[in-house]
Amino acid sequence: MPPTTRTLASGPCTGATNLRVTRDGQVATLTIDRPEKRNAMTVGMWAALPGVLAPLAADASVRVLVVTGEGPSFCAGADITDLLRGDDPADPMADVRRHNLAAQAALRDFPKPTLAMVRGHCIGGGVELATCCDLRFADPTAVFGVTPAKVGIVYTPSSTRALLDLVGPATTKYLLYSGELLDAPTALRTGLVDQVVEADGLEEEVRRFADVLASRSALTQRATKEVVAALTLGDDGEAVAASRYRETIAAGELAEGVRAFTERRVPRFSWPN
Repeated sequence: MPPTTRTLASGPCTGATNLRVTRDGQVATLTIDRPEKRNAMTVGMWAALPGVLAPLAADASVRVLVVTGEGPSFCAGADITDLLRGDDPADPMADVRRHNLAAQAALRDFPKPTLAMVRGHCIGGGVELATCCDLRFADPTAVFGVTPAKVGIVYTPSSTRALLDLVGPATTKYLLYSGELLDAPTALRTGLVDQVVEADGLEEEVRRFADVLASRSALTQRATKEVVAALTLGDDGEAVAASRYRETIAAGELAEGVRAFTERRVPRFSWPN
């Protein structure tokens, strides 16, 4: 079945027209569609993103979300022309920061596996989007940079924490102090990306892996996401894990998984939302 395409609006936010959603089976793809600006995110796009993600999160038939950019770039960051447009001269970035943080939270808290597929520029807000995804696949053209030191702003604690969890304190400081760019091999070595795939095979590999994820237990995946988040915040994760464990038993997923293993077949999980 060919992929279906739809653009999702989000109230009065005109930025939703630059966020394109396509569906192919159980895999949804969110494409940042502003290639003439290397997919830089306007304040309207940040504001629209939670509303675009919400129906995908609620749709039980969506098992995996891929986030990518139209054309040769993933996302060149926040549109710099928005940074000084706020009404408060003491904090002209207030609106941008508020919508940016809400967008990051919506992507970070998306209840299903999320994969960033990165080509070309992944800078600033692009890195924020990529690090909010569960995993990052890139091709050799990908370059990564975090540039607040170039424009005199302070990177938010949540964005800093996401970077820190992936690459550790030294590389986090290197990126934030300097604004220097990392090429794809360096990003792989430091842990900023999980796989680097040749350019002509990137989309195929992302789709292959997305299909693998779609075939696995949704409850196991959701439990993993929740426990990892709890551990990152200093919680031991025991309550979350125990709750989800009981849920897999009640849903029959544990029994189906064991039966499928002993019968040497692919499990048929119920894929609850």
